[in-house]
Amino acid sequence: MVQYWIILLVSFGYLGMLFAVAYYGDKRADAGRSIISNPYIYTFSIAVYCTGWTFYGSVGRAASTGVGFLPIYLGPTLAACIWWLVLRKIIRLSKINHITSIADFVSSRYGKSSVIGGLVTVISVVGILPYIALQLKAISTSFNVLFYHGSDKAGSLSLGHDTALYVALILAVFSILFGTRHIDVTERHEGMVAAIAFESIVKLLAFSAVGIFVTFSLFDGPSDLFQQAALMLDISKLTAMDNTPGGYASWFALTFISMTAIMFLPRQFQILVVENVNEEHVRTASWLFPLYLLAINLFVLPIAMGGLMFFQAGSVDADMFVLTLPLRSEEQALALFVFIGGLSAATGMVIVETIALSTMLCNDLLMPVLLRLKLLRRDDMGRILLSIRRGSIVFVLLLGYLYFRLIGESYALVSMGLVSFTAAAQFAPAILLGIYWKGASRRGALAGLAGGFAVWIYTLLLPSFARSGWIPMSFVEPGPFGISLLGPYHLFNLSGFDPITHAVFWSMLLNIGLLVGVSLFGKQEALDQLQAAMFVDVYKKRASDTEGARLWHGKTRISDLKGLVARMIGPERAEMVFDTYAVQHAQKLQDDTLANESLVSFAERELARTVGAASARVMISSIIEGEALSIDGLMKVLDETSQVIEYSRRLELKSRELESATRELKRTNERLKELDLLKDEFVSTVSHELRTPLTSIRAFSEILQDDVDMDQQQRKQLLRIVVKESERLTRLVNEMLDFTKIESGSYQWEHDTLDLASAVHEALAATSQLARNKNIAISSEIPAVPVLITGDQDRLVQVLINLISNAIKYCEPDIGSVNIQLSCTTMIARLEVIDNGPGIMSDERESIFEKFHQLRDASKGKPQGTGLGLAICKTIIENHGGRIWVESEPGRGSRFIFTIPLKLD
Repeated sequence: MVQYWIILLVSFGYLGMLFAVAYYGDKRADAGRSIISNPYIYTFSIAVYCTGWTFYGSVGRAASTGVGFLPIYLGPTLAACIWWLVLRKIIRLSKINHITSIADFVSSRYGKSSVIGGLVTVISVVGILPYIALQLKAISTSFNVLFYHGSDKAGSLSLGHDTALYVALILAVFSILFGTRHIDVTERHEGMVAAIAFESIVKLLAFSAVGIFVTFSLFDGPSDLFQQAALMLDISKLTAMDNTPGGYASWFALTFISMTAIMFLPRQFQILVVENVNEEHVRTASWLFPLYLLAINLFVLPIAMGGLMFFQAGSVDADMFVLTLPLRSEEQALALFVFIGGLSAATGMVIVETIALSTMLCNDLLMPVLLRLKLLRRDDMGRILLSIRRGSIVFVLLLGYLYFRLIGESYALVSMGLVSFTAAAQFAPAILLGIYWKGASRRGALAGLAGGFAVWIYTLLLPSFARSGWIPMSFVEPGPFGISLLGPYHLFNLSGFDPITHAVFWSMLLNIGLLVGVSLFGKQEALDQLQAAMFVDVYKKRASDTEGARLWHGKTRISDLKGLVARMIGPERAEMVFDTYAVQHAQKLQDDTLANESLVSFAERELARTVGAASARVMISSIIEGEALSIDGLMKVLDETSQVIEYSRRLELKSRELESATRELKRTNERLKELDLLKDEFVSTVSHELRTPLTSIRAFSEILQDDVDMDQQQRKQLLRIVVKESERLTRLVNEMLDFTKIESGSYQWEHDTLDLASAVHEALAATSQLARNKNIAISSEIPAVPVLITGDQDRLVQVLINLISNAIKYCEPDIGSVNIQLSCTTMIARLEVIDNGPGIMSDERESIFEKFHQLRDASKGKPQGTGLGLAICKTIIENHGGRIWVESEPGRGSRFIFTIPLKLD
């Protein structure tokens, strides 16, 4: 027995910690530094699927059916395999259409029908009540076990000591604080998601701790545990798959409803879709979430076996083995940790579920009714909506508590959860067929949902009232009015199934049958067809195309639209929203002018962010003079047989290809003009470059030939000049030939390992005489160690000589200076050639490497030399995987820089 005050202190301390995590998450979100924009936090938040049912009920089910608890986790594992195909599409559709809940999603798909949205909401609230009651029961029972363990007062609680009631009220407060702070429900509840992810880690650690305790403390490891279980228990019943009530049919049914539950329970849709930050996170969740399920279920069977061996049959509730085993061994600290783990599992589910249900109750059930009855006319509608949502949270939790008190005592935890799973499965046909089959109609979806829900009520919900004594047990057996054919557990004499499998079979048969049948034999309305095309072909359309789907024939003024939106989100924010629209669409919005279709659709989407698609449609309709545009004629052109849409898509692709080809042709013509100019400039430049050494050689040759009296010393000096000019001519010819080969792609590159520092020294030696002739100071900062790269040494030395020579040319004699700096990072080498010359004009820097450009003195504007080698320098550096550019200001010199990758071992 643990002291009462200790349990309360630890419980409130943990809830306070959750409060702190949620508060921190919201603060980070407000500061623009989201902590949930992380695939791992997203995955841990999905683990809200593992509730008090998982923490306590799985062990209870394993104690009675052995491996029969596995289908509840095999289903989500199989579903995760198709998340990238299915869940990603649902997320994409939800972001485009500003979906706020699962009811809003189904409503939007089927013509933004408020009737369908309301029906989905009713199914959700009624169907999830057993699940919420399950969590309250888990918390209440675990508290009683922890506090009254070893006492004969367990279970004798008055209303003043009703743990479940207090828990319901506390969770209501917490859900209100972090689920209804903003009216815009498409704003992510980042604090809540962070808290849920934290809870998922805590419950995993707590369950693993008790599993390790049982396996390695109460027993000497897994082998000892299974050996003793084989002696004391009928181990075959725990490991046989057909030991589950209903046999293999039950395995199939449980796997199916758990596959649908992981995505279509309101809380799972809230976390998976509405709270999703990035659809790419689905990739990580697809493999990490199954691993989480494996980890949290690893010790289920060992704990169940340990409980069966240590406690006599019926003496201890098997659902509480997780808690009673540590208490039996007087491990109170471990028992407290386990209690906190169960509290985490239950509170996380209740918080997210009530937030999702409150949004649905407000947007898809109450708001459409209030709007149609014209009961909402006040200017502070945003505050009214918040009050409705907060009241809905309290209402849902009190209903869950009432169900727990009236019916919950008659069911084990797992059975209560399966009832809710079967209810959530009713959404699967409408959603899955809706996003892949354009023929699914609003009437078909309405008929399918209503039929499936009616069967669920008849085969599962009403029998639970009978088992609790609220209606006669004769309703179940033999059946209503004594008619066995109508028995809810053997409807139409279908026997041999357990109640859950029986209900799944009949509800899915009627649900899918009505959805498909009514859709095939009924006629779709125009807006249904348009929404169907949007949802099915979401990947074929741009977001801008799908967002403009709501067309209006009536008229309304911009001032009326602004006023309507302002009533929901406030005047300041409404003004900001419309200003953003005006900037994006380059329009000037004047209050007294009529709004176009695009602006009306934009206002409708903004309202949908707050009140959902169905209510937004009703609100817009209330201020439109006239009716919504009939789209029958449009749909005949757009997508009656889907051929026109496909043709339009192909036509658009062809149009884009034609535009691209036209742009490419224009660029080619411009390039040809540039090449024509380049050819003329090339010829002029080459002629100038070659004429100078040729003239010098001819002049000196004539002197040597005509002046026979020249002494030997003068003759030798002239010969040296002739040789020098010949070498210069040879270098220019080779440079031209190399450039021609490089430009044509025929040059054979030599890519060997070389030392860039050595190449710099070689270039400095080659240009030293030129610097001495002009009395230019040359300095260098070169590493003492080799700078290894892979490349063509001759070509890189050519680049270095060209850059250094240019720097020397543009420096004033006697006062000029050139500095060469070579540095390295872990990946690249960087070389800079810096001079204090006249600099380069800003309009010339961009084109200096693009063609044979003559550098100009900034002050005189006259040619100072040729840039014959700069274009080839650029080509050489880029061929080595590098980049070259120039930084310069007129009158402040130039800095030629290139980077090149280092050779990595």
